[in-house]
Amino acid sequence: MAIVHNLRFPLMLFAAIGCGLIAGVFFAFSTFVMKALAQQPSAQGIATMQSINITAINPWFMVALFGTGVACFFLAIASLSKWQQLGGAVYLLVGSLLYLVGTVGVTIAFNVPLNDALAIVKPDSPEGANLWVKYLTNWTIWNHVRTIAALAAAALLTIALCNQTVQ
Repeated sequence: MAIVHNLRFPLMLFAAIGCGLIAGVFFAFSTFVMKALAQQPSAQGIATMQSINITAINPWFMVALFGTGVACFFLAIASLSKWQQLGGAVYLLVGSLLYLVGTVGVTIAFNVPLNDALAIVKPDSPEGANLWVKYLTNWTIWNHVRTIAALAAAALLTIALCNQTVQ
């Protein structure tokens, strides 16, 4: 169990930083990237977002998004298995679940299917223009959800981290 205890701190630190990093990326999209794309002609906005969605699938972003999810998964289990002994276990559990459900879950269930639908449309088609209007609204709403979830998770995991270092 000493190994688990020794790994908990770096795992919590990685998760807290990862949640904050992902919250920042999603915050940028919610506050100005999607607004800038919406100001472009639909064909140009669609083509740009299609390009963003392709380039986002890279090792750095995937490790940040899903590596943080893996860390949160193990931290949630640790918080449940050491509930009485672990200071800040409730913050650890709620923060981890917020990230897993509100960020990773929302990404997989809502944002990715919207991206997949956008990927197959021709940017200069009438279907593309119709889809783009709905995409901008729906994708951004779900992005707000995952931004808030990741930010709240970062805060809660930071509190849990502080509670552990005080003990």
